Amino acid sequence: MNARQEQRLEKRRAARLAAVQALYQMDVAGKGLIEAMAEFETFWMGKEVDGIALPAAEANFFRDVLSGVVREQRPIDRAVDDALSDGWPLKRIETVLRSVLRCGTYELMFRKDVPPKVAINEYVSVARAFYEGDEPGITNAVLDRIARDVRAEEMA
Repeated sequence: MNARQEQRLEKRRAARLAAVQALYQMDVAGKGLIEAMAEFETFWMGKEVDGIALPAAEANFFRDVLSGVVREQRPIDRAVDDALSDGWPLKRIETVLRSVLRCGTYELMFRKDVPPKVAINEYVSVARAFYEGDEPGITNAVLDRIARDVRAEEMA
């Protein structure tokens, strides 16, 4: 992988993290899509917050994932519900993990340019940024199950 590819990978990784955080903000604070996008692009992505330098993110990818999750929320939520264990519907999942699963599922279902194993690994890494317990493993299991359903030929 050359330096340019590595830089693009890092910007996409930052965009995924920002999309999960923005989706969380929308869920918890009741912010709308445009407001959340503007706030993250203006005050978070590539900025220094509380002495921590946040990485620059691929803005178009961030916008696509965030707006795509909002636009396609019904089929995304249905896919996640189907992949979760019985008795654990998506509405019972903690808000940050729900955001991770929704963003990962969006990429699996609607971003055919992103290989499914890449999407799964990236969102497991995002989950690890927030959790030290079982959540990264849950993320892996749920997204793997969805990928095997919606992109079976690539997962064979």
